[in-house]
Amino acid sequence: MLKLYYSPGACSQAPHILMHETGIGHDAVKVNLKSKTLDDGSSYLRINPKGAVPALELESGDALTENAVVLQFLGDRSGSDVLPMVGELRRYRVLEWVNFITTELHKNFAPMFSDEAGEDTKRFHRDMIARRLEYVEGRMGPGPFLMGDTLTIADPYMFVMTRWADRLIGLDAWPKLAGFYAMMLQRPSVRNVLGFEGLLQKEAAG
Repeated sequence: MLKLYYSPGACSQAPHILMHETGIGHDAVKVNLKSKTLDDGSSYLRINPKGAVPALELESGDALTENAVVLQFLGDRSGSDVLPMVGELRRYRVLEWVNFITTELHKNFAPMFSDEAGEDTKRFHRDMIARRLEYVEGRMGPGPFLMGDTLTIADPYMFVMTRWADRLIGLDAWPKLAGFYAMMLQRPSVRNVLGFEGLLQKEAAG
């Protein structure tokens, strides 16, 4: 069985949601990102020397890292239309979204969570995030998902980004993204993962 190494509320929430969405069997192991340890006290660095989540341990014992790669692996494994087949243009449009999220959105959030980043640095990255969200808002159609009426591997990842943005800068300026976030919050897969990660009550109270 696959084993997902995650940290509550981190970007590992995206593959966690995707596995619940597609019914892929898995175990989930919590990582303390500060100490780089697991609940049993062992070092997480033996699984992922980079010390970041997610890591996906395969049945073979190999581990995949990097959200964009883990999501693509799960999409191919799901046997569903969350990631179209190789050769279909729609597949590359989905991967285009995933790569945009990971390089243009995700990375700009890092200083926002850092105690070492000064206010000027955070303001700069907050503005960068706002510009990227503006782009996404302009590219979204009638939805409800990024690419229309079918959920793809990009949607759980964008959900995590909108969840972070909702808390750090708000989503009032982007009504389509606000609607996307609210819609995703109601999906059973999302609620299952938020509950498992101990975040569901906080979501309801927010």
